[in-house]
Amino acid sequence: MNFFERQRQVRRLSTRLVLLFVLAVIGIVVVVNLAAIVAFNATAGPPEQLLGLIAVVSVGTVAAIGLAALVRTLALRGGGGKVARELGGVPVPTNTTDPELRRLRNVVEEMALASGVPVPEVYVLPNEAAINAFAAGWGPSDAAVAVTRGALQRLNRDELQGVIAHEFAHVVNGDMRLNIRLMGLLFGILFLTVVGRGLARAGVLGGGGRQRNNSGGGVNPLALVGVALLVAGYVGVLAGRLIQASVSRQREYLADASAVQYTRQTRGIAGALKKIGGLTDGSELKSPKRDEVGHMLFGEAARTSWFATHPPLADRIRVLEPSFDPAELQRLSRQWAAAPPSGRQEDLALGLAPTGRPAAGAPGQTHQPTSGQARQPTPGQARQPTSGQTHQPTSGQARQPTSGRPGPDARVRVVPEEVLGRVAAPTETAYTHAAAILDRIPDPLLDRARNRETAVPLLLGLLLSAEPEVRQHQYAALAQQHGRDLADGALRAADELAELPAELRLPLAELTFPALRERPGQQLEGLLAAVFTLIHADGAINVTEYCLSRLLLAEIQESLRPDSRWRTDRRKLTDARSAAAALLAILAQVGNPDRTEAERAFQAGIAALLPGTSLPYAPPENGVLALETAWPVLDGLRPDDKERLVAAVVAVIGHDGMMSVPEVELLRTICGLLHCPLPPMAGHGLD
Repeated sequence: MNFFERQRQVRRLSTRLVLLFVLAVIGIVVVVNLAAIVAFNATAGPPEQLLGLIAVVSVGTVAAIGLAALVRTLALRGGGGKVARELGGVPVPTNTTDPELRRLRNVVEEMALASGVPVPEVYVLPNEAAINAFAAGWGPSDAAVAVTRGALQRLNRDELQGVIAHEFAHVVNGDMRLNIRLMGLLFGILFLTVVGRGLARAGVLGGGGRQRNNSGGGVNPLALVGVALLVAGYVGVLAGRLIQASVSRQREYLADASAVQYTRQTRGIAGALKKIGGLTDGSELKSPKRDEVGHMLFGEAARTSWFATHPPLADRIRVLEPSFDPAELQRLSRQWAAAPPSGRQEDLALGLAPTGRPAAGAPGQTHQPTSGQARQPTPGQARQPTSGQTHQPTSGQARQPTSGRPGPDARVRVVPEEVLGRVAAPTETAYTHAAAILDRIPDPLLDRARNRETAVPLLLGLLLSAEPEVRQHQYAALAQQHGRDLADGALRAADELAELPAELRLPLAELTFPALRERPGQQLEGLLAAVFTLIHADGAINVTEYCLSRLLLAEIQESLRPDSRWRTDRRKLTDARSAAAALLAILAQVGNPDRTEAERAFQAGIAALLPGTSLPYAPPENGVLALETAWPVLDGLRPDDKERLVAAVVAVIGHDGMMSVPEVELLRTICGLLHCPLPPMAGHGLD
C-alpha cells in the first residue's frame, strides 16, 4: 500500500467517522426524547403539545452536540502543540543540554529529515511514568510529537526510535488530521454528560426531586431531564469508544509496520511494546483527558476498556516477532519488578551512548554504532543482524566525507513507479541518510537553525538567489520593506551558505521550524511577508529557488493557520488541467534549453498525466510566477489524481530516465508543495 492508497483509505475512514457520528447523535436524540416524553407525561401536559416538545428537544440536542463539537474543534486549531499542552506537555528546547531530551530531539530531527517533512514541535509529559507517545496536528507543518517521562527513562535509543517512527507514520499518512477531528466530535457527544450532571443536581437540590404543587407534588422535570441527559451522555461515551476503536485499531497495525519499514528492524518497536507489557505502569496515563486522546496514543491509555482503541499488546508483538510467546511478558514483569530497565544504561551496553564531549550545538548528543559495532540484545529482545548506521561526531572528531556521496553533477536513474512507492515511505537507508545529512551540515549552521534569534536570517539567506543581479534586487526589496538589519543578516547568511550542497538546503530549512515556532505570531507574519517579497522581487528567480521559497512559505502559513477543513482533496484532474499543464511546461522549459527536447519532456509528462490527450507546449510568459495561482488547485486534487500528477512531474524532470542531484531536490520540493513528502536521495538513487 503506497502513500496515495493510504490517503484513499483515510478518506474512507473519514466517511465512516461521519456516519458513526450521525448514528451516535441519532441514538442520543432518541434517548433524550424518551426522557422528555416521560417528563411530559409526569406533568400531565396537553397531548397536542407533545409533538412540538419532541421537535424542540431533538433540535436542541443536535444543536448542543454540534455546537460543542464545533467549539472544541476551533479550540484545537492551535495545532498539535495545543493538544500536548492540554495533557501537561512541556516543550523540549531546541538547544537542550539534558542527555535524554537531546537524544529525543536528535531522533525526531533525523526522522523528520528522512520523511521529508518539517521538524515538528517536541514535548515531554513529565507527570506520566508510563510508556506512551502520540503525534497530533492538522498536518506536518503544525505537528507535535510528545512522549512520556516513562518513555524517555525506560526506552533505549532503538526503542525510542521505533516509537517515534510509529508516530511519524501517523504524521505523513494523514492519521493526525483524522484523529484531531475525532477529538472534536467526541467532545460534542460527551458534552451532554456534563450538562446532564448539572441539571440533575440542580433538579434534586432545587426541589428535593419532587415538584410541589396544589395537587400534592409530582416528579421534578428538571431532574428527569438531567438524568436523561446523563443516560444519553453515557450512551455517547459508549458510542465514542466504538468510534475510536473502529477508526484506530487497524491504523495502529499499519503504523507499526511503517515503523519497521522506516528503521528496517523490529527490535526497537517490539522492545518498547514488551516494556509496556512487562512494567507496572504499562502505557496507562493519569491525565483526566486520556480518554479524549486514547485513539491517538502509541499504547492503550487505560488498562481496561470495553472497546479497546488498540489491538491486544501480544498480537502487536506477535506480528513483529512471529515466535513471540506471551508468557515472556510475565517473565519480564518479574525481572523488571526487581530492577526496572534504564534506557540510558541499555544505550551504554548497546554502544549507543555518547562518547567524549558532545558535538557543538548538540550537547549530550548520542551517536549510533557503525556497522562494525556489535549490538547486544536487551532483555526480551532477540539478537538480530545490525544494519549499517551513521554516528554523530563528538567535538574532538572531524566530519569525514561520506563515501558514495553523489556530487552536484552526478546522475541517478529514476523510475516513476519507484518514486511513487517512496512518497511518504522512508526506508532505513533514508533514515541513515538523514543522520548523515545532519553530520554534513556544519555545526555553526546547525546552531543557527536551532536558535530562534538566528533562524530567520538563516532561512532568508537560504532563499536569496545565487544570481548576483537577482540577489541585489531581492536585497533592495527586503531592505526597503522589512528593514536593512534583516536584509543585511540574510545577505551575510547567504554568503556563508554559498558552498552548501543543493541536497542540504531543504533539510537545513526544515530544521529551522522548531525555532521559528517559538517566535510570536506577529513576527512569523513578518517572516511570511519577507519570503513573499523574495519571491516577487523582480520575477527573475529560477524555478528551484522559487519552489523552495514557495514550499517554506506554505509551511509557515500552515503552522500559523492550520487548515481545519473537513476535506481538502476535492478537485478532479479535469478541473486542474490548465494548472497542471503550466507546471509541466515550466519544468520542461527550465530543464531543457533546446525547445525540441523541452517539448518532448512536456509530452512525456502529459502522457503520464492524461493518457491519450495531446496538449500544446506553451510555457507561461511570466515564468514561475504563473504557478502562484496553480498550487492551491493542484494541492486540492484527489489522491488518485495527485498520484498521476506526481508521476507526470517525474516524467518531465527525468524524461531521459536520469536526474541530477539538483533535479532530485527540485522534485522533492515540488512533492512537498503537493503534500506528498519524498524522502531524501541516498547513495546512488532515491530512497
